[in-house]
Amino acid sequence: MCGIVGYTGVQGASPILLEGLKKLEYRGYDSAGIALVNDGTISIAKVTGRIANLCEKTNDGKDYPGTTGIGHTRWATHGAPSDTNAHPHMSNDGRFAIVHNGIIENYMSLHDELTAKGYHFESETDTEVIVHLLEMYYKGDIRKAVIKTSARLQGSYALGVICADDPDKLYVAREASPLILGVGVGENFFASDVTALVSYTRNAIYLEDGEFAEISPEEIKVFDVALQPVNKKISRIVWDIQAAEKGGYEHFMLKEIMEQPRAFKATIAPRIKEGEIVLDETDLSKEYLESVNKIVITACGSAYYAGCAAKYTIEKLCRVPVITELASELRYADPLIDEHTLLIVLSQSGETADTIAAMKECKSRGAKTIAIVNVVGSTIAKLADHALYTWAGPEIAVATTKGYTTQLAVLYLFSLYTAKKIGSISDEEFNRLLTALKALPKKIQETIDTNSKIHQLAIKYYDNKSMFFIGRNTDYAIALEGALKMKEISYIHAESYAAGELKHGTIALIEEHRPVVALCYNEKIMEKTLSNIVEVKARGADVLALTYKGNHQIVSVANDVIYVPKVDTLFSAAVEIIPLQMLAYYVAKLNECDIDKPKNLAKSVTVE
Repeated sequence: MCGIVGYTGVQGASPILLEGLKKLEYRGYDSAGIALVNDGTISIAKVTGRIANLCEKTNDGKDYPGTTGIGHTRWATHGAPSDTNAHPHMSNDGRFAIVHNGIIENYMSLHDELTAKGYHFESETDTEVIVHLLEMYYKGDIRKAVIKTSARLQGSYALGVICADDPDKLYVAREASPLILGVGVGENFFASDVTALVSYTRNAIYLEDGEFAEISPEEIKVFDVALQPVNKKISRIVWDIQAAEKGGYEHFMLKEIMEQPRAFKATIAPRIKEGEIVLDETDLSKEYLESVNKIVITACGSAYYAGCAAKYTIEKLCRVPVITELASELRYADPLIDEHTLLIVLSQSGETADTIAAMKECKSRGAKTIAIVNVVGSTIAKLADHALYTWAGPEIAVATTKGYTTQLAVLYLFSLYTAKKIGSISDEEFNRLLTALKALPKKIQETIDTNSKIHQLAIKYYDNKSMFFIGRNTDYAIALEGALKMKEISYIHAESYAAGELKHGTIALIEEHRPVVALCYNEKIMEKTLSNIVEVKARGADVLALTYKGNHQIVSVANDVIYVPKVDTLFSAAVEIIPLQMLAYYVAKLNECDIDKPKNLAKSVTVE
């Protein structure tokens, strides 16, 4: 889970590489480095820590001249964060330097082989085997050396290479890790994410697995594993550069929380036409949907929790069993999946390694797949039978906010679309719920506007070592995401529990002044949840309740109350999660945490 970038052209490469790495820092931020070809030699600068440290070391790139270079920002997998383990890595003869995103699963056997042949290793990383393989296979033809090296690698890689013998060219290869080529005029680029490219070009080529490219300032040549030329389409990057900037907000996370009304509307509005839901990206027939006897939703992290919340909506409207499975478990579970199973795959990046593996396993058993992703051209989008994009725009903060809510938006659309198609709800009910869905962007904005003082609640709750989130039904699913937000950016131990399970063990952990966030939105089970609140209050807990406007029952049992607008319970996750995101943000700010880049986490988890 790293960010890589490369440039070749007529400009000084170092400032461009550093600027690109700043845009990619959300992908990894424990060390960074750049390598430049200049006057037939390769110079490397590497640091532990953030890109700012690298800028300082290189004098903002001025001390490292050259018009061709590569850069890397790291999230450690093999070897602790250190200057030595930072990328780029150089061959023993000083001829090659490389950057790598991914994981080499057979690196130990390659390491032993190369050591026996006399190659010396400087780092503890899996990546270093790649640069020594390049040196071993290089006989004057860099293309062949890269292809032979790639053939020896097992695992995932987006690989960028420079060679002192060919100072104006970049060489790249991809396998199960994102790699995008930026097409300029008199200059060309590569990066692991379009955010590093949009300041310089809007024209991109998306490499496929097994493809290799030779990049010079004048042209980009793409080849397959047999070194046969491949004709590639140039795509237009539609993301606005301002969307990848903070826009006056202190943190990307706060900006992205505030963008959720717009992002939710951008996701649903184009798909609602003349009172109907139109999913042009799919061709799911009525006959096929009626043949489905089970829907499986699989994902990781927040995307999985979005699936957990939508499970209740899909089952209620479509009357089809929905199973939610963590992708990291599903891939090894020998699942009971066949041609009558519809698999829904959620991933913000579209590159999540566990989700890709689970998806491939289910496809091999006959399941039809729908991918809900944000990144056009991503691996998951390409693997799926149908891809539904969230159109959330770039999400830079590691902790997802608008990514989660726009995934909910697509799942809500799918629920209504399928229910109407198979006739499991009446036209009257469909119209009522469609009107409620169209109103959600305004309801989300109202939630933000009416909870402007959440930072004051944060003052009361930030100085705690542990918190609990409880709820029933959909409220429990939302509690899962609320607890995750709190723990991942504030570093407070936060756990979510089904409120009805408290008496089966968890209540032993409740003690005097223990914060308990109680989600109490569902009117049908209100009394049950209220009784659970009374249980934890009796044991000394401080209860922060979240409920709908007009619910006055809650005041007598909770210490504090957060109110959100009343919406249909089937769609309540979209409004309930907003104040929980805001609470986590302000708690983390009071705890002086690095909100956009929480420790040990990366945005796109492209390794197992």
